[in-house]
Order: sequence, then structure tokens, then C-alpha cells
Amino acid sequence: MSDSVQVALLGGGCFWCLEAVYQQVKGVEKVVSGYAGGHVANPDYETVCAETTGHAEVVQIRFDPESVSYRQILEIFFVIHDPTTLNYQGNDVGARYRSVIFTLDEEQGRIAHEIVAELTQGKYFSRPIVTEIQAPPIFYPAEDYHQNYFQNHPFQGYCMAVVGPKVSKFKKTFQALLK
Repeated sequence: MSDSVQVALLGGGCFWCLEAVYQQVKGVEKVVSGYAGGHVANPDYETVCAETTGHAEVVQIRFDPESVSYRQILEIFFVIHDPTTLNYQGNDVGARYRSVIFTLDEEQGRIAHEIVAELTQGKYFSRPIVTEIQAPPIFYPAEDYHQNYFQNHPFQGYCMAVVGPKVSKFKKTFQALLK
């Protein structure tokens, strides 16, 4: 790892899915599932699920930009979730599952807007991209039982039906970025 570790903060459905994928990416030092973008301090899973806090389920990704760029982090993001669905991913419904990129500086904002423009111009998706690009909020780590969820529960039903296929899609599409 270089001394210049960077952080990305992304929401694209259930945080278990994003966490499981980004843990497989070379150059990623740590992935923490959590909550961001709401209006209540110190939210917990139950209040976020009740849709009363405004938070999204997100992952905080610490990565070495010499091994994987922020652009590559976002390219993975746009492949492993559907950025055209407003407030849901598959059967996961609610604003907490929204597609959102919290940019932590001007450069991240520029790159996020560039990628969305490129995907839109290239008609990569058949529907408009609804991914929000926002300034950084306070990040709250999720409860311990949500961390490393796929690693700890690979045979749990949701993991087998939803998380596993996203990890497989990542591995097939981004072989050069595998740890």
C-alpha cells in the first residue's frame, strides 16, 4: 500500500453486495458497511429500514490509487448494480437502497459526473441513470453483524441468491482487478 490511501463512499442497494465485491478488488485495503446521507445522528439498522432517517445503505472503501483508481472503483459500481432504478435494486425496495455516489472532493465529483455522462452518451443503459452524486455526509458504520457478511454467511439464502451472483459478475468482468 502506498501512503496515499483514498476513500470512496457508495450506495447501490444492499451494502452486503457492494462490500462482498469490493473486498475482492486488488488495492482495496478495507470495506466498511454503513449508513450515510440521512438527517438523524447515529442511525441503526432498524431505523434505517423504517425509512425514517433518510440514510442509504453504503460502503466506505479504503483503497490504494496506485493499484486501483477511483475511476475503476466507479466502473465496477456501474456494472454490479442497476443505476437506472430509483430507490430499489431488484427486490430490495426503499430509499435506503438508492444509487448514490458521495464524492469526497472535487476530483471525485468530476470523475463521477464524467462517467455518468459517458454512460449516458454511450447509451449503455436502456433507461436514464438516476444515480445521485452528492457532497460527503457523515458516515456511520453499520452494526458488527453486518460487516463481512458474505464472507461470514456465504450459504445464507440472500447471499446465495443475490450477493453471490454480483460477486461472480464482478469476477468475470474485472478479472484484471481481482486480488
